[in-house]
Amino acid sequence: MLFIDEYHLLNGDICGYVWGQTKIRIEVPIKNEKNRQTYFGSLNYQTHEFTIEAYPAGNGESTVKFVKNLQGKYPNQKIVLIWDGASYHRFIVGAPTIGEFREYLTEVNQSKSPDNLEVTCILFAPNAPQQNPVEDIWLQAKNFLIKYWYLCKSFWAVKKLLELFYDS
Repeated sequence: MLFIDEYHLLNGDICGYVWGQTKIRIEVPIKNEKNRQTYFGSLNYQTHEFTIEAYPAGNGESTVKFVKNLQGKYPNQKIVLIWDGASYHRFIVGAPTIGEFREYLTEVNQSKSPDNLEVTCILFAPNAPQQNPVEDIWLQAKNFLIKYWYLCKSFWAVKKLLELFYDS
């Protein structure tokens, strides 16, 4: 059983506001505001091992790649994914769009019975991030970045600092 979530790191995320006198406007210059990095994270329910991988975007293609990597990490094991209802996680029968992930599930599970699926998906309740323990890990990471923001002279440095957090 793997709890999964994505974290979308945006350039400038760690410098949201500053304190100052109310009558004086304080401007904080942000370079390349469009810099962003999406991280997929999974928490193994049994071992508490956390896996993180960077992708260019949170979409169906990245979701399929991440799940394939998880299957490689846990060969010959059935995988149960527990996650939120992001649009690129759509896999439910009757969903308005098929999507890349749905197509992948159809391919990998073929015509197996529900008890014998290679990859099974379970959704959290809508609008309930408190149910996902990965959200707590993302919060710890963001707090770490805020604490050490002064080390980040570029978006590359922010990403490396985030990766350092996960490696340690």
